[in-house]
Amino acid sequence: MYQASHLPDENSFIDFHVALKTPNLTRKLIKPQVQFYFDGIPPFKPLPYVQAYPMLEWGLNLCISSNAHQFLIIHAAVVEKNDTALILPGPSGSGKSTLCATLINSGWRLLSDELTLISRTSGLVQPLVRPVSLKNQSINIIQERFPEALLTPVTKDTAKGTIAHMRPLAGSVQRSDTPAKARLIIFPQYIANSPTDVSELSRAMTFMRLIDNSFNYSLLGEEGFRLMSSALSPCRCFEFRYSNLDDALNVIDNLAGQYGNG
Repeated sequence: MYQASHLPDENSFIDFHVALKTPNLTRKLIKPQVQFYFDGIPPFKPLPYVQAYPMLEWGLNLCISSNAHQFLIIHAAVVEKNDTALILPGPSGSGKSTLCATLINSGWRLLSDELTLISRTSGLVQPLVRPVSLKNQSINIIQERFPEALLTPVTKDTAKGTIAHMRPLAGSVQRSDTPAKARLIIFPQYIANSPTDVSELSRAMTFMRLIDNSFNYSLLGEEGFRLMSSALSPCRCFEFRYSNLDDALNVIDNLAGQYGNG
């Protein structure tokens, strides 16, 4: 999953030291489990051993969302095309990751699938290029639509249902040091058999909804307010309901062409 990622040399600063281990010898033999450790401390209860890879990804999300306070952190995917960065906030089940996976296999660059990191110094979105988490029906949808995409084996019966992760394209990984300026914010919602519908949101309403999706807005206090306001300033904001991915791609490409680059 991280084949194209750059490995730091031994003198580089490391933000988080993580490990996956079996809790004890008995558990290695009977109903094997796995435990995630963050700086030597287990933040979660152990999980069945077959859930080791999803646990690693969930653990990394926890490390970043709980500690990377040099950024304003929003629970949202973010992609970029032609210098137009698109933020896709949404809870689990909203279709955010399915849409994100479709976009990055259709010419968009992945910045992040889960965490939008807005720099407190530049106001730009810092890439966090990691595998895209797909759940339940989304796995088959992406496999059938993009057979060349590389997915992990399916993990069933997790707390989030059936899980697989999609490897990011090498081009996105290679541009992990290239930030982007947000121009569009779209709140997606997948509704089976519904027509594609897009409606513009006010910045005030978007602001309130982004607060609800932020991990550390309150922690940053007044600076969090300024950062969120500044990030929203160049953006057009929309609510988007869809069921057909082809229609969704056309709408998003049109919005990016219409409102990109300010």
